[in-house]
Amino acid sequence: MIFFKTKLQGFPGSVTPDYVPFQVWDSLQGLSTYIRTMLSTQALLSAIGVGEKSATVIGATFQWFLRDLTGMLGGVLFTFYQGSNLDSNAKMWRLVADLMNDLGMLMDLLSPLFPSAFAFVVCLGSLSRSFTGVASGATRAALTQHFALQNNAADISAKEGSQETMATMIGMALGMLLARITMGNPFAIWFSFLFLTMFHMYANYRAVRCLSLNSLNFQRSSILLQQFMETDQGLYHGACFANVDYFMDLKG
Repeated sequence: MIFFKTKLQGFPGSVTPDYVPFQVWDSLQGLSTYIRTMLSTQALLSAIGVGEKSATVIGATFQWFLRDLTGMLGGVLFTFYQGSNLDSNAKMWRLVADLMNDLGMLMDLLSPLFPSAFAFVVCLGSLSRSFTGVASGATRAALTQHFALQNNAADISAKEGSQETMATMIGMALGMLLARITMGNPFAIWFSFLFLTMFHMYANYRAVRCLSLNSLNFQRSSILLQQFMETDQGLYHGACFANVDYFMDLKG
């Protein structure tokens, strides 16, 4: 609490009550992501041929380029088809983004096991992460607007960037340590990766559950209308809106 108070101008009145619990769980899930990134990147570089005399620079460069190109195209297509739905379904797409990120890391970790299908596996992983980049960035913007109570979205965004940088540095340090400890031990690598992945999804679920959004989308409107029909109470008399925060918390 002291950290957020000293970093954010006007805390706690300048943000919604769900800001701090969300940031705590979001930082924890980010930390687990950066630790796993070291494991998946190590496997990917090994599959490309780093450290092997038979590997060529042009071959590794082409494979990396193909991987990045696939991710860029995937991000453009995802934005074209789903970009307009990200604001109204921020909770759902945030979970989807992190799930796709986990899938992308899994593909990188699997890449050394399928040398004949290496390009296909890494391109599939890059495609998954491209969805993550678009959905995560867009939902982050929507949530920042939700947290801001005093026209301070820029301040919140800047502080979140600093928090993410700290989580990245700590995660990279722990990830390098874990990569060194588990080097040459496939069982330890996979156990660590799967354990951190399960924790990552749990932390994301807890972070999303902390959110209490105050806008209506299709799902939240359906819940309110269903309550209206079941209780036979008028919306304009305030009966249904008495528990609007509870209903909004049920759906993304």
